Amino acid sequence: MDYIDKCKEIRRESFDMVINAGKGHLGGSFSCVEILVSLYYSGILRFNAKDANWEGRDKFVLSKGHSNNSLYVVLSDVGYYDKSELKNYTKDGSFLGGHCDHRTPGIEIITGSLGHGLGVSCGIAKAHKINKDTNMVFTIIGDGESQEGSVWEASLFASQHNLNNLVVFLDRNRLGSEDFTENTAGLDSVEQKWKSFGWEVKSVDGHNVDDILHALEGCRNRDSDKPLMIVANTTKGKGMYCLENTPPSHHHLPKPEEVEKIREHLK
Repeated sequence: MDYIDKCKEIRRESFDMVINAGKGHLGGSFSCVEILVSLYYSGILRFNAKDANWEGRDKFVLSKGHSNNSLYVVLSDVGYYDKSELKNYTKDGSFLGGHCDHRTPGIEIITGSLGHGLGVSCGIAKAHKINKDTNMVFTIIGDGESQEGSVWEASLFASQHNLNNLVVFLDRNRLGSEDFTENTAGLDSVEQKWKSFGWEVKSVDGHNVDDILHALEGCRNRDSDKPLMIVANTTKGKGMYCLENTPPSHHHLPKPEEVEKIREHLK
């Protein structure tokens, strides 16, 4: 598979879905596209789109649940539901809401109340440990939500209980909902922070699938008993030339005159 082309496809379809609905969070959705593609199209994440509750599946948690636009496209693309459902995003009666919901095929838990996803992921990983399951737990957290104390409480729990079946990506786009993280509650040097909390830490170019896959090599049978944190350095709004790396990319949609230019840019 050409991962670069797949990432472009996911961004285009996510963009069209949000523009059609007139609402969405494209900035944070676009910064994690390569992470999603690395998990769902490489064979690393075990799932069965025909049986969303398959007991052998790995669990994936998008803790920054507002950034689900690209995830919805991925889930439809791998077969959890028909792509025609994307036209119903956020409409009355649709299972594709503005935040992740477990009623959506392929989504494990409700997320969007920031700072909770990692704690739930730790609980799932611990349960698999107790049951001696081989299931992995993969989670994406945002750096904006990493200013929540609950994230760091969960990180202590994960290292204390040797949850080496837990892999967490930090979507390090350096922006929260209103400002750059370093202007509000700075996270640098974030790699050293996670190491000090007892995690194995790797840092990657979050828009390079090969780099991400290299960091994931052997994640199922690591010698380390530590949970794994992969700091993915990304750009919020990646691909939207007029909103890239800006605070407005969190909530704002492009102006009408910018829509077609962005579509061309995403090809």
